[in-house]
Amino acid sequence: MPEVKTSRFKSESVKALANDNIQRALGAPFAHFVDGRKSAIDADYTEESWESMRDRAAATKAHTIERLDYYLDLVDKNVRRNGGHVHFANDSTHANQIVLDIARQNDVKTVIKSKSMVSEEMGINDVLEKNGITPVETDLGEYIIQLAKETPFHLIAPAVHKTKGQVSDLFEKFLDSAPTDDIEKLCIIARDVLRDNFAKADMGISGANFIVAETGTVVLVTNEGNGRMTTSAPRIHVAISGMEKLLPSIEDVGLFLRLLPRSATGQRITSYNSFISGPRASTDEDGPEEFHLILVDNGRLNLLKDETLREALSCIRCGACLNHCPVYRKVGGHAYGWVYPGPIGAIVSPMLTGLKEGKDLPYASTLCGSCRDVCPVKIDLPKLLLDMRHKIVKSGGGTMPERLGIGQWHNAMKTRKKLEGKVRLGRFLQGAVARKGIIKRLPLPVVNGWTKSRDFPALAPRSFAEIWRDDLSGGDRS
Repeated sequence: MPEVKTSRFKSESVKALANDNIQRALGAPFAHFVDGRKSAIDADYTEESWESMRDRAAATKAHTIERLDYYLDLVDKNVRRNGGHVHFANDSTHANQIVLDIARQNDVKTVIKSKSMVSEEMGINDVLEKNGITPVETDLGEYIIQLAKETPFHLIAPAVHKTKGQVSDLFEKFLDSAPTDDIEKLCIIARDVLRDNFAKADMGISGANFIVAETGTVVLVTNEGNGRMTTSAPRIHVAISGMEKLLPSIEDVGLFLRLLPRSATGQRITSYNSFISGPRASTDEDGPEEFHLILVDNGRLNLLKDETLREALSCIRCGACLNHCPVYRKVGGHAYGWVYPGPIGAIVSPMLTGLKEGKDLPYASTLCGSCRDVCPVKIDLPKLLLDMRHKIVKSGGGTMPERLGIGQWHNAMKTRKKLEGKVRLGRFLQGAVARKGIIKRLPLPVVNGWTKSRDFPALAPRSFAEIWRDDLSGGDRS
């Protein structure tokens, strides 16, 4: 598993805000994603029909997650019936060992990989390299961050933070190519290198956008064609997926193939949609001799057991919540400190890696609700973030000043007399820092965060109740 840095969210966010490259990367590309999503939806659907699709998708995912044991058993049975092998992994270590065992049993030297967030979660590349096996990412963005030894910056655009110059420098360093800022030339350089690896690879590793329980089919959605090459050219195909990626029937796939690309990139449909149901049959022209499906827990059962947070397991990793989140669009993906950034990452990462280390992530939200409004499966992310905050405070994650402040507020709100008394005290205390109705700086360490980047309104000289009592109660108020 890659190093967990979720505890550094605040300090990494400060660095990201000061990084000009990151701020440029968070501009135009994300505006394109937002505008593209809206255009793709408006071109084909009324608001009512799109909402109806989201409702159906949400209901389908909720149904599947509620009956996950049944559908996991069905997938297991159908993949085996198709001639494949199914493995259940408790955690990243277990999943990595399964992959390593398959590779060793088949004398694998080179592995090509299609984009897979779960494999990032596992840190499989480092495990393979330490055991003398060469892994090669074939998604261009993933290939770039593999060379840079970074985690993805975004769920669907992992290298969106890299400039042309930075990519050229990486290619020059690792591929001995000439410097260039021509994007087409950079793509050709990568393509030539990856073609050689496609030809010689012994094993292909992919993720899974969806897994169809009734047929044992892995569905892959890609734009570069690398997913199809990864799953058909090598003699062994290993698909790695979180255990929540299941859909009940093949009829459900059509709905999600309309929702996912529009929400993710603003496309009506992605360039390649691959359906893999096992190893190559005798009548097939290509395909692997062996097919393995690894279904990974790695903390997902903790989410499943929580009646509120299990809703996060419905996520189809489209990235729409990131694209519309005002916090993500200022600090970017690496500030979140693990594989999953943005609003969904603020929920998933603490639950998968430790609530204590990730206690700041659920607060990385304005609770504006944009993430909920654009989620294709209607996950109520603000509600889940609030629930996470409650869990953090309940587990002792809140600081003593925070608990003291909330306690004082709770006491003040019990009666009007107590509230007015606290307000009078506040007016007296603010005299040292308020100027012309504005507090520009709070000196105390407990509360100075409020004024680091904004002015704070001072308490009014008189409350509405006082104005009403003293000035309005006796006259004509029509």
